[in-house]
Amino acid sequence: MRFEELPTPCYVVDEALVEKNLKILNGVMARTGCKIILAQKAFSMFKMYPLIAKYLVGTTASGLYEARLGYEEMGKENHVFAPAYRDDEMDEIVEICDHIIFNSFSQLEKYKDKVLQAGKKVGLRINPECSTQDGHAIYDPCSPGSRFGVTREQFRPELLDGVSGLHFHTLCQQNSDDLAATLQAVEEKFGEWLPQMEWINFGGGHHITRVDYNISLLEECIKKMQKKYGLEVYLEPGEAVALNAGYLVTTVLDTIKNGIDIAILDTSASCHMPDVLEMPYRPPLFGSGEVSEKPFLYRLGGQTCMAGDVIGDYSFDQPLQCGDRLVFGDMAIYSMVKNTTFNGMALPAIAVKDKDGDCQVVREFGYHDFKMRLA
Repeated sequence: MRFEELPTPCYVVDEALVEKNLKILNGVMARTGCKIILAQKAFSMFKMYPLIAKYLVGTTASGLYEARLGYEEMGKENHVFAPAYRDDEMDEIVEICDHIIFNSFSQLEKYKDKVLQAGKKVGLRINPECSTQDGHAIYDPCSPGSRFGVTREQFRPELLDGVSGLHFHTLCQQNSDDLAATLQAVEEKFGEWLPQMEWINFGGGHHITRVDYNISLLEECIKKMQKKYGLEVYLEPGEAVALNAGYLVTTVLDTIKNGIDIAILDTSASCHMPDVLEMPYRPPLFGSGEVSEKPFLYRLGGQTCMAGDVIGDYSFDQPLQCGDRLVFGDMAIYSMVKNTTFNGMALPAIAVKDKDGDCQVVREFGYHDFKMRLA
């Protein structure tokens, strides 16, 4: 199928671009000896897991269902972290996961023996209280009052018996200078216990495959922890695996005026690209320009009843017409994993664009997918 023949709305993941990212990540592993795993919370398209498995060592999960997905579809190292675990899920988590990371000493005390008896690795998430983000408080695990990780004040070294590794996750779409600053805080607050650990997990949020990312500094950070403390180093990026490797194809349904030209699309910021509203950010749109760059300006909005279901303002060389197809970029990450059927919106189809440029629709959704979530 040609790209132009895809149904809309439709997520399209470009296999060649995903592999390009994976080769960059694999290069970091090859040069440093670190281990990189896929954070499924950003990208869980398991159709691509066989490809990802060729380059990365496994997956990490935020709970049982993601852990099951990684176990069933990737079948390599399987890590999990959750702010708290459910009693009725813990047996299965212990069975299918290799590294189980706890958010508190109370959770550690409750489940540690079960994990160790199964021969699995026990980890503890720490909070270095080092905020390096600017303007993304909703995604800052080090913000005041954060529920993530044990702070130095709450740290109880007498309970570390059986804990083989420490985990921190403080970044969001950031460069390696922020990692270096975070590592300094980790050493200052928790450095005295690092020599007794086997491994350390740098968490996610590393935009390693972004064009301006400083990979050399990242590798210096990895090697420092390996050499100074003898630690095995893990990283768990999610966005970096599929960064700029996916599209959302949509169709113009109508155009109206209300002080500005408005185009109603068959997609939705709220339902299909929620980070546009949460971050917020303006997604790239092929063939468009900034607000004053091209002669015809439109506000692009979705079909839902929510007044704020607006993707953004974009300019074009020609007026938009009903039936025009628009293609948004960077739509593989935090899209499929976060979409909803609010207002009865149909979920976008999912397609793969192979290395020859051919497209295959691998999943389509209908009324049943909306109804099955209700009662």
